[in-house]
Amino acid sequence: MNRLLTVSLMLAVFVLAGCASHVSPELRPYTAEESRELALEALNRSGLSFDEYHAKKAQLLGQPQKSFGFDQQGEMSAERAVQLHGRPS
Repeated sequence: MNRLLTVSLMLAVFVLAGCASHVSPELRPYTAEESRELALEALNRSGLSFDEYHAKKAQLLGQPQKSFGFDQQGEMSAERAVQLHGRPS
């Protein structure tokens, strides 16, 4: 009886000690690639306009910002002939 009590008491101590010591994975800083991927994922979830989205994305990727606006001529007349890559439009 004494042995059974000792074994069950030791088992209870080991279980409680195992639950009390929380082993967490080693915390390490993110690499530059991981940080950039997290920032791009956050950017994809944000509700930015088209222009703001591309400006932020170019900033994150370190690329020069491309302009997505209209050219200086504005809208084009349908009667005006245009050459597109060597073929008429």
